[in-house]
Amino acid sequence: MGSFSIWHWLIVLVVVVLIFGTKKLKNVGSDLGSAVKGFKDGMKGGAEGGDAPPAQVTAAKAQDANTVDVDAKSKS
Repeated sequence: MGSFSIWHWLIVLVVVVLIFGTKKLKNVGSDLGSAVKGFKDGMKGGAEGGDAPPAQVTAAKAQDANTVDVDAKSKS
């Protein structure tokens, strides 16, 4: 009673297929696969170092945000 047999899992599978349909389940599976692939690619890109570590990028953006570019004109 504590564990499910193969017959329980087959009945659950049939009910899920009847509710959602095979096309919808195929789309969900492909979306999930592409999401996992994108996550793995993102983790690889972050591990390789990229251009600069996030702390340096944040510091550079903060410095640029505090810089003011003004043309000074004399009163003559």
